[in-house]
Amino acid sequence: MTKFNAAIQTPFTEMFNLRLPVIAGGLMWLSDANYVSAAARAGVLGFITAASFPEEDDLRNEIRKCRELSNGATFGVNVSMLPKLVPGEKVESVFQLIIDEGVKVVETSGRNPEAYLPMLKEAGVKVIHKVPAVKYAVKVQAIGVDAVSIVGAECGGHPGMDMIGSFVNSAMALEQLEIPYLIGGGIGHGAQITAALTMGAAGVVIGTKFLVAEEIWAHEGFKQRLINAKETDTALIMSSIKNTVRALSNKTTTEVQKLEREDQNVTIEKLLPIVSGKIGKMAYETGDCDYGVLSAGHSLAFVRQIEPLQNIVDALEDEALNALNRAQALKAS
Repeated sequence: MTKFNAAIQTPFTEMFNLRLPVIAGGLMWLSDANYVSAAARAGVLGFITAASFPEEDDLRNEIRKCRELSNGATFGVNVSMLPKLVPGEKVESVFQLIIDEGVKVVETSGRNPEAYLPMLKEAGVKVIHKVPAVKYAVKVQAIGVDAVSIVGAECGGHPGMDMIGSFVNSAMALEQLEIPYLIGGGIGHGAQITAALTMGAAGVVIGTKFLVAEEIWAHEGFKQRLINAKETDTALIMSSIKNTVRALSNKTTTEVQKLEREDQNVTIEKLLPIVSGKIGKMAYETGDCDYGVLSAGHSLAFVRQIEPLQNIVDALEDEALNALNRAQALKAS
């Protein structure tokens, strides 16, 4: 197993043998073996998104490829469960596949994972559950997850309905949680990592900042669109169906917002032809970002160039350590 000298030590770095207390958030369609193994080699914790590989043989092969490329460093699998159980859902068999392949950490989201904890615990798999608010973190702490990540209003993807910012989430979590927790939403600078840690977090979740890593397979045109974007170039959509998404502003987000304003009875069925994930995947493939729900958060402010993931992590470490030195200098003698 690869051994990292932790630049900053927390319960999270100790739990997973990490260099930095950072989760490279699971990115639908994009979190494959190449990207996740790059995160592992850089000393942060990445997750293959199971939903990107709906055929179990494909997921199994991706896990095996990631293991080969990770040089013994830790990686996990993200299992995004639909908010309500639907006929034919294969969550249990996906977890069994993960167990059979010897993966030792999963990131869950979308629904309470309690029903699957016994099988995962018995296999020695650590469970990090992702939630959009501290109140949900308190609930999953009670059922026995190993850690929880709380993504605030600034995040790309699903910030939930409460829209509480990461700064407030950090202090609330300090008061209400006993298990290790991570803060996500707008995190793209190392100083923010240090700030979250000094407020009590064991680590942070980063997504948008990593979208321009060389190891992300998406078209260069997509990455350049993110580099050119500002922190204000996101839009909130789908709150009308209680599934808020923050995405890169484009023709799709404008159309969805118009529908939500004008149709008081809008449904997911009406929106699906516009917001289908397959449209977003095409944007990643072609670089045409005018259409598709392309998750991106306020940390677009810190997306500056296409470069290897290792370089991005190196810069985050330098920024975090500089911030730690500034914090230590504030203490009166």
